[in-house]
Amino acid sequence: MKIAVSLASLRQPLRTAVQTARRLGATAVELDAQGELRPSDMTETALRQLRKVLSDADLKVCSIHFPTRRGFNNVDGLDRRIAATKDVMRMAYQLRAPLVVNRIGQVPEDWAGPGWELFLETLHDLAAHGDRVGATFAARTGSEDGDTLAKLLAELPTGGIAVDVDPASLIINNFSATESLAALGPQVRQLRARDGVRDFAQGRGVETALGRGTADFPVLLGMLEDFSFQGYHVIDRQESTDPVAEIAAAVQFLQAVFSG
Repeated sequence: MKIAVSLASLRQPLRTAVQTARRLGATAVELDAQGELRPSDMTETALRQLRKVLSDADLKVCSIHFPTRRGFNNVDGLDRRIAATKDVMRMAYQLRAPLVVNRIGQVPEDWAGPGWELFLETLHDLAAHGDRVGATFAARTGSEDGDTLAKLLAELPTGGIAVDVDPASLIINNFSATESLAALGPQVRQLRARDGVRDFAQGRGVETALGRGTADFPVLLGMLEDFSFQGYHVIDRQESTDPVAEIAAAVQFLQAVFSG
């Protein structure tokens, strides 16, 4: 089983987090381009040093997470957002990372309006850029259900935009993780191993430790196997008082589910 750890979840300095991820049993890591790895700060020397740190720990980079404040559906600052994403995609190739992950933003309801055309044009642009630089943009699920995202991807070149399935975000936004995965199928390149639950008393969803929410990971992993999934399962814990212990438990949970 290919298990990766989001280094940002560990809340440690980069070099320390790399060693922790390896000690916990990961074979790859997800880097965060909004933290210590902004492309503008990564000189050739810095990239070479980072590659060595990762190589010495025998770790690959499965993806680079580049969360932006707004999605590509929002025209405010869109050109800057696109340019920054392309910079991260170029850096991803230099770090041998196949994916750059971010939410695309709310898919427009009116597919005949001007907002839809601009949205689709932007995603076409990112897909084409990925082909040129050798790193694919992956849409992280959560802002829409799997059916809606699948219909959008059908409008784009096959494989141009990949999918990072985030069960917790789907649950928090009151969508079904299993139904969304069924709709997206072979386009899924990465599973974000996060769990969540709907708190109906408060009318909202919350993240939980892996295995303690309502995401049915035995079913999800079985579905991925049916789709011949070859990607990483990225443990990502955003809200925890003891992230190292919880991520260690998450590694054991995934291994137990996979072997059971």
